[in-house]
Amino acid sequence: QVQLVESGGGTVQAGDSLRLSCAASGLIFSRYDMAWFRQAPGKQREFVARIRWTRGTTHYADSVKGRFEISRDNSNMILYLQMDSLKSGDTAVYYCAEASQEWTIAKVETEFGAWGQGTRVTVSS
Repeated sequence: QVQLVESGGGTVQAGDSLRLSCAASGLIFSRYDMAWFRQAPGKQREFVARIRWTRGTTHYADSVKGRFEISRDNSNMILYLQMDSLKSGDTAVYYCAEASQEWTIAKVETEFGAWGQGTRVTVSS
């Protein structure tokens, strides 16, 4: 059974940095595209960043491009999200997600089948 556990959230000031982690178990981590999504209060969940299983190719939402970096440690089965220059608009619950199928590209939310419980990030201005 796949399990994804996020950590690293907290309350910070605008301009600060945070690094989120997502520890995975129950899957061959290196075979799956992984991603971060977030859900702000009163809003729908939205894509933040994803990383391919092959070559570690990354893709970011325009709102975080240049400030966030997604990475993965396949040996330890951990997904990371380094968040710099945080803004109040980044306040949300952040979720990591695993693609539904191995060896396959996953781009949209419906193509991700396993989700963590989320970690809350609050950025005060």
